[in-house]
Amino acid sequence: MTGTLCWLDVRGAGEAGRALREEAVHQRFDAIVADDPADLAGLPPTVTRVLALAADRPAGDLGAADLVLLPAGPPPPADGGEGRSVRFGEWHEVVDRESLERACAAVRRDGVTLLSFADATNIPMEIVLAAAARSGGTIVTAAASVDEALVQLSVLEHGPDGVLLTAPAPGDATRLAGLTRASSPGLDLVSLTVTGIRHVGAGERACVDTCSVLGPDEGILVGSWARALMLCVSETHPLPYMPTRPFRVNAGAVMSYTLADAEHTRYLSELGAGDTVLAVGADGRTRRVTVGRVKIETRPLLAIDATAPDGEPVSLIVQDDWHVRVLGPGAAVLNTTELRRGDEVLGHLPGRERHVGYPIDELCVER
Repeated sequence: MTGTLCWLDVRGAGEAGRALREEAVHQRFDAIVADDPADLAGLPPTVTRVLALAADRPAGDLGAADLVLLPAGPPPPADGGEGRSVRFGEWHEVVDRESLERACAAVRRDGVTLLSFADATNIPMEIVLAAAARSGGTIVTAAASVDEALVQLSVLEHGPDGVLLTAPAPGDATRLAGLTRASSPGLDLVSLTVTGIRHVGAGERACVDTCSVLGPDEGILVGSWARALMLCVSETHPLPYMPTRPFRVNAGAVMSYTLADAEHTRYLSELGAGDTVLAVGADGRTRRVTVGRVKIETRPLLAIDATAPDGEPVSLIVQDDWHVRVLGPGAAVLNTTELRRGDEVLGHLPGRERHVGYPIDELCVER
């Protein structure tokens, strides 16, 4: 969601408006929306000052506004005073089919359109976003909470260009900025050399079922030790006795570590519905995906021993079965029970020990 526009609505904020504006400016929000020009005075040039006018209010003194939103088609560009050019856009409240059609017509134009939706369904937004396909305009949708904003930004995969946080509380701007502008950096993967595999008896292993369709070269990083992880591939590749499960990674024994994001580890046993794990491609690209279910069952287990290029030992314990796979260089799919000494598999070396999932610098021995 990088590049998402973050707007803050201070209409009706009263005495709290000043603090909310300061927080939004500190978090580098793109715009602040007010219905009184006085509420836009004094804002720095780093933020777009948006004046939203009601239907019964004429566009008179625009104050310091950079953008004026009207509840009808935009008028020609106007001089806002002192030679300053003011842009005009539209705001639409979608409450029925007629207002939806007007919103669709608005987003087809190359302007700025602010939309709010009366009903608790994403279908009108889907229709508007589809109508705006290949147009050069900017669409911002009103959201009553940070959680609602995140839902809107996933509609039709890409969502609108931005969200307007209405009725904000202190801290909301900080949370929205952190969530919408967080990126998932790529990871450096290395080739690990297999030194052997061992049958280690029965135990509980975890299959991580995500809410996403994983690619043929995607999986999650898993390891017995937090300092060294192997890339277990998703079940996107055909199997002779069962259908593929492109959302699943048969990950490893329940005590194994995996990455919840680029920095933090979780035990497989801790994961549950609604948590996130880091999906990793064979080229090191990453994305956070939502866990839909974790299946923990007793199965025979297999220990894979390997070494990193610097000699660091690596261990992974997985279900002892041919259909459990890891990825090798070039996204080669390797059946774990057929691994032999000298084979190469992909892995990642986080390089630091962990305490409750967080990287730390202290003495910690895992073996």
